[in-house]
Amino acid sequence: MPYMYILECADRSFYVGSTRDLDFRAAQHNYGEGAEYTFRRRPVRLVYFEEYERIDEAFQREKQVQGWGRAKRIALIAGDTHALRPLSKKPSRAPREESG
Repeated sequence: MPYMYILECADRSFYVGSTRDLDFRAAQHNYGEGAEYTFRRRPVRLVYFEEYERIDEAFQREKQVQGWGRAKRIALIAGDTHALRPLSKKPSRAPREESG
């Protein structure tokens, strides 16, 4: 089955990917055969995954989650679905003062 997955790296950063074989791909990352990003941040540990019917669906979800900030990824990993929507909103800016 295809998966979208999130790894936590040794430096506490996250790596988001997709694969057809989750166990094999996670092992590849830890052996230094995964992405260059994880190679420099080993060891990594699998902290989240979602299963899909098709690899293109997993890849699409990977790209979506890659665009998220750290707080939103943490909420997803924690299963805090109520926090996801508020974290999607961009912070509002204070209105600019008119100079006169």
